[in-house]
Amino acid sequence: MLFRRVAGPDGGEIRARIHRTPGPRWFGPDRPIRTVHGDASMFIGGVSALLLQSLHPLAMAAVDAHSGFRGDPWGRLQRTSAFLAVTTYGTASDAQAAVDRVRGIHEGVRGRTREGDPYHAADPRLLDWVHTAETECFLRAHERYGARRLDPTGYDGYAADAATVAEALGAADPPRDRRALADRLEHYRPELRSTPEARAVARFLLLEPPVPLVARPLYGALAANAVNLLPDWARALLRLPRLPLVEDLTVRPAGHLLTRTIRWAMAPTRPSP
Repeated sequence: MLFRRVAGPDGGEIRARIHRTPGPRWFGPDRPIRTVHGDASMFIGGVSALLLQSLHPLAMAAVDAHSGFRGDPWGRLQRTSAFLAVTTYGTASDAQAAVDRVRGIHEGVRGRTREGDPYHAADPRLLDWVHTAETECFLRAHERYGARRLDPTGYDGYAADAATVAEALGAADPPRDRRALADRLEHYRPELRSTPEARAVARFLLLEPPVPLVARPLYGALAANAVNLLPDWARALLRLPRLPLVEDLTVRPAGHLLTRTIRWAMAPTRPSP
């Protein structure tokens, strides 16, 4: 059920085609990006990345005006997961085709913020911000909750792998190791602020998620751990308080339990002997 929600009704066929189609790949089987993007920690890292990305006013204005994530959140998730899967595991030709489609969409996303500042989704610097925030959050989540955690060299390798995809999308000089990621985040901090749109996204993701009532406790654990991953300055901008003792004793253990549960639920079904 969870896999169908994330990957869509044709997810099984898409997964089989991505992994079984012969041909060269952007990333070989030993590359760190395959380890990180194949882990359940991506669920926590993904929500954390959306919260962090929302703090850039230009990126948030583009998402708010053009993405339609509130009206079709599951569709947006399915498209994003398909893009990550194809570029990480698919053939080089399929990965390039996926990148070309996204670049075409970005080219048409233009507008102005409520303050009148222009934005364009194909702006290399804006693409670099989105990539940097996403990569940092995916890396943090895997480092904390991943089933097979990497050593520092491995996480540097993940940043380099992710930069390959970002560069193909048009990002400007994406960071290629852990230190460069941290430096790039600091570089963007003067541009970040808590806009009404950013707070609305946080409210939507944390308090009004598009999940059934029966799944709210599980989603609550996911959301709490996504918040827990954020840097202190990002939490302060989003007005998300920190409760150190509560988070250490309850939130993080719940995150480990949640990711183990997701791994079990998302495992490919195997035919009976």
